[in-house]
Amino acid sequence: MGDFEGSRVLVTGGTQGIGRAIAEAFCRNGAYVVVTGTRAQSSDYDIDLSAFHYFQLDMRDRAQRAEIAEKVGALDVLINNAGGDQPNEFDLDNFEASIEVNLTAVMHLCTLFRPVLAQASGSILNIGSVASFLALAHVPGYTAGKSGVLGLTRALADRWAPEGIRVNMLAPGLIDTRATNFMRVDAGHEKRLLGSVPMRRWGQPDEIAGAALFLSSPSASYITGAALPIDGGLMIR
Repeated sequence: MGDFEGSRVLVTGGTQGIGRAIAEAFCRNGAYVVVTGTRAQSSDYDIDLSAFHYFQLDMRDRAQRAEIAEKVGALDVLINNAGGDQPNEFDLDNFEASIEVNLTAVMHLCTLFRPVLAQASGSILNIGSVASFLALAHVPGYTAGKSGVLGLTRALADRWAPEGIRVNMLAPGLIDTRATNFMRVDAGHEKRLLGSVPMRRWGQPDEIAGAALFLSSPSASYITGAALPIDGGLMIR
């Protein structure tokens, strides 16, 4: 996978689930890792975040996003992981809030860190979703935002390749995290969900983290603009 000793990595939404697994993987490989979360300080969480440098970040707040870029400074790898859906995304305000979190904030952070990433010949990894490719009818804002992340990844990869910045995307499927607990409350519903997955199981956050390490490493030095599904075969069908 490559050694990240001395590398500086930022993982947005790195306090739980996929983001935390990615942050931990980079730490194990020697990186200095900064994570963001919504709470005022790391001690407000009931998990140990002492391995990371923590900053509060509301992804909806443009000023806070700009402040993060100033606080973090030099950077080798940007992982745009933070995101999520909103209640009733058929309401226009909620739809716009979802687009802000899942797409606009990603673009903003990419542009904010562009100068330092170019200096470091660094990389950007955007965390999309199978919703980047498939329609999730109950969350139109989330679906549109994650679809937009796919297009954004390709556009920035094309534009910034001459600057030495690689831009790729991961598209997780059904991953076992706290955010997906509601999908497992009803055993019948869970069985139907897993019935659409050829591997017939939930993915684990560490399985996303492994791919994140690879795409951010020198082993992937000739890969940019790629979108890798990690979905147990869900999109085969």
